Amino acid sequence: MSEALLISNLTKTYANNLQALSQINLRIEQGDFFALLGSNGAGKTTMIGIICSLLNKSSGKVEVLGRDQSTHLNEVKRLIGLMPQEFNFNPFEPIEEILINQAGYYGIKRSQAKVQAEALLKRMELWPKRLEMAKSLSGGMKRRLMLARALIHQPKILILDEPSAGVDVEIRRSMWRFLRELNAQGMTIILTTHYLEEAESLCRNIAILDKGEIIEKTSMKKLLARVSQQVLILESNEQLPAQLPELDFKIKRLDEYSVQVILDGVTITQALGALSAKGIEIEHVRSAQNRLETLFLRLTSKVD
Repeated sequence: MSEALLISNLTKTYANNLQALSQINLRIEQGDFFALLGSNGAGKTTMIGIICSLLNKSSGKVEVLGRDQSTHLNEVKRLIGLMPQEFNFNPFEPIEEILINQAGYYGIKRSQAKVQAEALLKRMELWPKRLEMAKSLSGGMKRRLMLARALIHQPKILILDEPSAGVDVEIRRSMWRFLRELNAQGMTIILTTHYLEEAESLCRNIAILDKGEIIEKTSMKKLLARVSQQVLILESNEQLPAQLPELDFKIKRLDEYSVQVILDGVTITQALGALSAKGIEIEHVRSAQNRLETLFLRLTSKVD
């Protein structure tokens, strides 16, 4: 499979001698759903800016679907759709016109742009508001408008910078479903997010950026497998005994019907079996931790 994105020895140093990126090497395959994680100041936004030709690199090479960005700039721009974190559309423009005008920057005829805008606005459940000014939309609707604008020229690669920032859970889940559909149709998606649950839920591969360097690049499955310890909440439909049994794992009473367990080297099946042998039947199991967040903090040396 060929690369959607190939970055070689990418470096960015600003005029004040701040080095935002240092010798970045990254390869993302076509059709991947890729997470780029990092805390504020890690270099994510700088990297995205360079990939999307919004910032100039200091050195290194960026290739998009086999095209060298330095020699095929306009072609590379057409291949990428960017949904930035900040709202940057004209708030006093009707939302349908925002999409149509955006399409015009890519040489799409107005008649075709109207067709594409209608399809996207209907998919985003914004079609009834197509003639309203963008400033009248709620925060969640503005996010969906930003996504529609990123897709209006039918890019091959979609880059999402914190796409769920400020939206409620329902809108977030709806956006996730749409992104999965796009990825299933072959679109390469690169996601930066502070919602680590989002990366764990959507992405197959991941790179973690810290202080301008990639400190980890692997599959999501392999990364999460490195967390041996699990913290779970177990809930029973029956009142739990006042005195909990001593078992091969840590257990703490939360209330009359639930306990927290810490499993290290013990599977959930073994834990449930041990509790059942003591007369405690568990009906519901849920995670009390974000495994990806735990790993991220370890890798960036924020916890032991």
